[in-house]
Amino acid sequence: MSEFTALVKNRRSANKFIPTESITTAELEEIMSLVKFAPSAFNLQHAHYVIVTEPETKERVYEAAQRQYKVKTASAVILVLGDLEAYKNVGPIHEGLLHLGVMDQREYDQTVSSVHSFYEAGGDQFKRDEAIRNASLSAMLFMLAAKDKGWDTCPMIGFDPEAVRDILRIPDRYVPTMMITIGKEDTASQRVRGYRKPVGEFVSYNTFQAE
Repeated sequence: MSEFTALVKNRRSANKFIPTESITTAELEEIMSLVKFAPSAFNLQHAHYVIVTEPETKERVYEAAQRQYKVKTASAVILVLGDLEAYKNVGPIHEGLLHLGVMDQREYDQTVSSVHSFYEAGGDQFKRDEAIRNASLSAMLFMLAAKDKGWDTCPMIGFDPEAVRDILRIPDRYVPTMMITIGKEDTASQRVRGYRKPVGEFVSYNTFQAE
């Protein structure tokens, strides 16, 4: 079994953490140094992370997350946000390629113009879909990188996004995509992994085929 195969199979959603375990900023930064390589449309890097380690703030987030024990016991609680206005950064993001000569001025101007037009023509729903879609890609890489570094995680949707927005002072341009708890899993009461569909039940070739 390859290291990557083992990593994918060993990553599980942890429902209970060891509350005495702490995670350092250096350890989180090490994970994030890998997360920055997540794919995103036009390299716009829609994802933004708010990491909560301060006990008082974490307690408030715990209340906003329906008092779930995994939030209470996690070493840190992370809000993954998607930027509704990420497309507006296309110019600065591609300037490096322009200065390196990878893009000429015409190609750079065309890229900036076409990305702006694409997102603005799509409207608010498309911008929201893109924010969530790209932040979710980043979040999956975060969970894999965390597991590779010896940390367990659990992605969550069971929280009040507006309450969390208020607690963490999240600007309106960012969509709370998911919450991720991180820590060392307490495996004392770990359940057997739930049923996973065989490949044939969720993969079709060339045209959609129902089960």
